[in-house]
Order: sequence, then C-alpha cells, then structure tokens
Amino acid sequence: MRQQEFTHDGAKLDARERLFRIPGPIPGLSLFLRYLPPADRSGTRIVLYVHGATFPSALSIAHRFDGRSWRDALCEAGFHVWSFDFLGFGESDRYPQMSEAPDAHPPLGRAAVASEQVAAAVRFILDHHGAERLSLIAHSWGTMPAAKCAGEHPALIDRLVLFGPIARRTPLQRETPPVLPAWRIVTLDDQWTRFVEDVPEGEPPVLSRVHFAEWGELYLDSDPGARRRDPHGVQVPSGPIADIAQAWAGALPYDPARVQAPVAIIRGEWDHLIPDADARWLFDAFTAAPIKRDIKIGRATHLMHLERMRWALHRESIAFLDGGDQAPMPR
Repeated sequence: MRQQEFTHDGAKLDARERLFRIPGPIPGLSLFLRYLPPADRSGTRIVLYVHGATFPSALSIAHRFDGRSWRDALCEAGFHVWSFDFLGFGESDRYPQMSEAPDAHPPLGRAAVASEQVAAAVRFILDHHGAERLSLIAHSWGTMPAAKCAGEHPALIDRLVLFGPIARRTPLQRETPPVLPAWRIVTLDDQWTRFVEDVPEGEPPVLSRVHFAEWGELYLDSDPGARRRDPHGVQVPSGPIADIAQAWAGALPYDPARVQAPVAIIRGEWDHLIPDADARWLFDAFTAAPIKRDIKIGRATHLMHLERMRWALHRESIAFLDGGDQAPMPR
C-alpha cells in the first residue's frame, strides 16, 4: 500500500487543506492525515496533533467554533499543522475485529500499538517536508502514545505539548483494572456528560448547547454506523480506556525519563483526569527534558480545546512551541 493524496474529498474542512492516506504499521490498514499550511509556506516549523480516546482530529484541533479552530491559530503563528486519526477513528481504517462481537477480542488500540501509528505519521510528514524534526501536541490518552513515540525516537521530536495528559495516579488506585471489550459505543449523551461533569455547581457552562449540537452531528458523521444504533453512538476502540486504568494503577505505558525534548503540560483547573498530584508526579518524571512547564488554566476542564477558555490554550501552546525560553546569561 502506498501513500495517497486526496485533492477533492467531502471530508475537507478548508480549501487549503490537503488530505493523505498512508500505510499504517499494521499490514493492510491505512492512516488518514490532514495538513493545513500557513499563509507563508516558507516557514520550517511543523506540528502534529495527536487526538484522544473518543473523537478524531477533525473534531478536535480542526473543528471551528464561530469560524476559528486551534489549527487556524497555529497556522496564523506560522506552523505547518498536521493531524491524523488513529486506527478505529474518523477517516482511518477500522480494525477488522471491530466488525466482530466486542467480547471476542481484548481491547483494541493500546498505547504500544498506537505509538507506532504516531511514528508512521511523523516519518511521513518529515519526509514530505524534507525536515528532521517536528513538534507534537497530544490530548488526553493520546499523550501516552505520543510521549512513548518521543521517548523512542528522540531525534525526530523538537517539542512536546501534553494537553490534559494521563499520568500515574497519586496515590495509586490499587483495585484491579476492569476487563474491557475490544470496542465500545460512545453516545452524544456520554459526550455531553463529559462537558458538564467537572464544572462546579453554580458556575456557567463551558460549552453552549448550540455549539455542542453542531459538534455532535459531526461526531455522528465520523462513524457510518452511528445513526443506525439506538441510541445513536460512535464505535471506538477500548484500548485507550484500558491504558488509562492501568496508568492509574501504576503502569504507565511509557517511561517519561526517556523523553529528551522540552515538555509542556497544559491542563484545566477543573480537569479531574489530571489533578495537581498527578501533574506534579508527571512533571518530575520527565527527568531528561531540558525545559519543562506545568500550565494550569482556570475555568476549564479536560475538553478545554472545545470550551470558552480555548483561546488561552491556543496562546499557551503557541508560546511554548515558539521557544525562546531562556534569556542569555552575561559572562
């Protein structure tokens, strides 16, 4: 299977956008990539977005609320912005096991397999640009395969932004992780609950119902079978949930000490998936990272990139990726 570029496709979100399908690390299965260039294409800064456990790249970094996305902000800052869908999500191929009963196989899409998909996308993008390194932005569960890739391929990764990362739980959750099926269904009610469950009582909502209704229809569009289910829902691999459970039990699927790139942890004040203790442990665990930041943004949850405080997330991520962290020391 060879890489293929799509010049006309209903999945395009922008006239400048270019779409690619490349061979994945599993024979016969392909990965889908999106690329949006900056207005000045002579720039050399490249960033790849790695999505989380329940929705693909088109509904995260590329989704426009009121005409503007995180991807747009990065492009305006001069970045060549790429994103891809993991196998089992969005426009990438589905695992063959997803056509079978969910209890017929163990959870699909674990971090070890997913990190190989990140590496395949990184190599393709670097070859496309004739570049040596790029930066990664990863969200939620996606931070685990992204950081694993960064640790295993340090020469390819310039900087690493971990947005709402999953860390080892402190203190550890000692109960045995649940036995999970190969795949699961995520409904719109499930997603709405994620937007409201962490907002303290009495605080205004972080996402409007109007925005969610628009986003929700596109979420159902990401799975051809979604509207044939009752209730409507999107089929996703269960591997990410298994990885999160094991991380909270003490088995993070990568070694933070192997990451040699500068690292920024960016999280919301109300994000229960990365509380202060977890962030402290993760920050300290990146012992080889030459530059580290732990940035907490107020009035935001685990899904800040789709919430009212998303512009703060845009600015913080761009400021870190821009570099220039250290002033020169006088002799």
